[in-house]
Amino acid sequence: MVIDDEKNITLVIQAMLEKAGFEAIVYNDSTKALEAMDGGEDVDVVVTDLYMPGRSGMDVLTHCQKNHAGLPVVVITAHGSVESAVAALKLGAFDFITKPFEQSELLNVVRKAVRTRRQGEKEPVAVLPQQQISSMIGASQLMQDVFKIIAKIAPSPSTVLVWGESGTGKELVAQEIHGNSLRAKKPFIKVNCSAIPATLIESELFGYERGAFTGAVSSKPGRFELAHEGTLFLDEVGEMPVEMQVKLLRALQEQEFERVGGINTTRVDVRIIAATNKDLEAEVKAGKFREDLFYRLNVVPIKLPPLRDRKDDIELLVNFFIQQFNTKLGKKITGIEPAAMEALKGFMWPGNIRQLENVIERMILMADGTVLLPSDLPEDIAPLVVAPDTAAGALPGDGSSASFKDIVRRNTQTVERGLIEKALEETGGNVTRAADKLGLSRKGLQIKIKELGIRRHGDPVE
Repeated sequence: MVIDDEKNITLVIQAMLEKAGFEAIVYNDSTKALEAMDGGEDVDVVVTDLYMPGRSGMDVLTHCQKNHAGLPVVVITAHGSVESAVAALKLGAFDFITKPFEQSELLNVVRKAVRTRRQGEKEPVAVLPQQQISSMIGASQLMQDVFKIIAKIAPSPSTVLVWGESGTGKELVAQEIHGNSLRAKKPFIKVNCSAIPATLIESELFGYERGAFTGAVSSKPGRFELAHEGTLFLDEVGEMPVEMQVKLLRALQEQEFERVGGINTTRVDVRIIAATNKDLEAEVKAGKFREDLFYRLNVVPIKLPPLRDRKDDIELLVNFFIQQFNTKLGKKITGIEPAAMEALKGFMWPGNIRQLENVIERMILMADGTVLLPSDLPEDIAPLVVAPDTAAGALPGDGSSASFKDIVRRNTQTVERGLIEKALEETGGNVTRAADKLGLSRKGLQIKIKELGIRRHGDPVE
């Protein structure tokens, strides 16, 4: 969706996007654009001018943040309006483009936004004061320990490395540290290192000068510059190309850098919080991550536990998501049947909190009544529902609906499926690399994939 009060601008942007294979709908009235979105217009990215009569680009951004969580919003600013760009990014804008801009710049930003949208970058937020630190839920001891570390290190300027599997809430930790620091009123700028092509990451971090490369028709500040006096969050830093790690190390050590194509050195005051789902020590030993950069980032390590290790928190999270989706979907779910809750607690959750959030949303959509039932569970979790007689200790052969052997087999298959799907997701569907991660032979993994009926990218596995 393209929003700009100047008709010629929207027509030009629409032509650029459609030539590149995107479907673009345009609005010259921001109010009508928001009404279309609220009415069900399904879009992946919003590109909006910042200054418009009536509802401004900031209004569009705020509305999307409130009513369409996770929808990337790219704002178009006038040349030199860095302050406006920072304000938009702080409110949650995905990125900004400065007028005048080239087609390549627009397409790069839109493609990156689409990738991020599909990766489901947003983490769940929670509101249970007695068991949370601001926006994070956790009554388990593991999460209480995380909260204590955050409280201790937030006021300091020290660099933090947050490690955890995908979906555990790494960005929330970074936001909590920033929000409780002395920099809380300054910018919180994030960069997803895995969503930016290697050829563009330097200009994303450090900015570029006019004429630095084809399409650079004006200068643009990078994320380091925008985060001055605030916090820069480097998400999935383990995906950064080795050649770029050298330049990042220098920027961290010296707090200075040069824009791409520039000769002037820019000094900044930035706190770094990095996050990764990789074992960076293992990456260092494998020669894939610089040892000196690892130690520079690993000043204060915070390890986030996977959901399978904090099952005491599942009930809290489920109840929160029920409240959240009741509001979002206009439902009136009052609770969840105990057997369904126990099945959720018994699942391994390879996708962690993000996966649990998606499951609860699906269950609420499928529910016929006001209570979530075992029949509402997805097919990969449903086998974990234990019949009352089995739960009470009934033995095979005395009338129980499932034998001990059947229950063990189903649980084993569920665990295997979750681990294999997670390994395939992390390796982009590469069976050889996934097999290495799982400690299996390639042929052994192929047999398991076929046995469990796992599909990659929607196609039959060969």
